[in-house]
Amino acid sequence: MIKVGIIGGAGYVAGELIRILVNHPKAEICFVTSNSQNKKAISEVHADLLGETRIGFTTKHHYNIDVLFLCGGHGESEKFLAENKVPEEVKIIDMSTDFRLNDTFSYGLPEVNKKQYGNRIANPGCYATAIQLGLLPLAASGLLNKEVHIHAITGSTGAGQSLSYGIHFSWRANNVSVYKPFVHQHLAEIIKTLNKLQGEDV
Repeated sequence: MIKVGIIGGAGYVAGELIRILVNHPKAEICFVTSNSQNKKAISEVHADLLGETRIGFTTKHHYNIDVLFLCGGHGESEKFLAENKVPEEVKIIDMSTDFRLNDTFSYGLPEVNKKQYGNRIANPGCYATAIQLGLLPLAASGLLNKEVHIHAITGSTGAGQSLSYGIHFSWRANNVSVYKPFVHQHLAEIIKTLNKLQGEDV
C-alpha cells in the first residue's frame, strides 16, 4: 500500500486527486491539510466525495508516507519546501507551476521524461499537457520549423477557486474569452520540452 499525504487539499486539483486516490486499491491517504478548512470533513468542501471518505482536513502533516502531493496555489509549494525539510526518500509531486522549469524536479510528462523520474516531480499544466501531446510527434521528427497556432478552451475551474470577475457563472456561461494570449504561463514549459525533443529552438 502506498501511503500518501496531501498539502493544500481544499482546491479543485486536490479534490480531483483525492477522488482518484480514495478509489485506488493501492493508495492510502494519511492526511489532507488545509488552513482554511481545518477540521471540516473533506466532503463538506468536495461534495462529490460524500460517502467516499471519512477523512477530515487538518493543519498537521508528517513524513511517515511514501508520496507527498503539493496542491496549494502557485507559489505555495516553493514556500512550503523552504519552510519544511522533506526527507529525500519521500517522493514529492508538485501540482503547481513552481518547479516545472526547475532542474531539481523532473518534468512530469511521462511521454518524454518517464525514464528520468526521480523523487521530485513537477506535474505539467493542463494546457501544456494537451498541447504537448499533440506536438511531440512533430518535434520528434524535427518538423516544428514554422509558427504553431493553438486554440484551446477550458472551463471556469481552470482559474481555481478564488473569486474574480472573470469567472462568475453569469459571465462565463455560454461565453468564451481570450486569456493571456502570447504570454500564457504554460508557454515556457511547452517550449522547453519541444526544444529538448527537437534539439533546436522551436
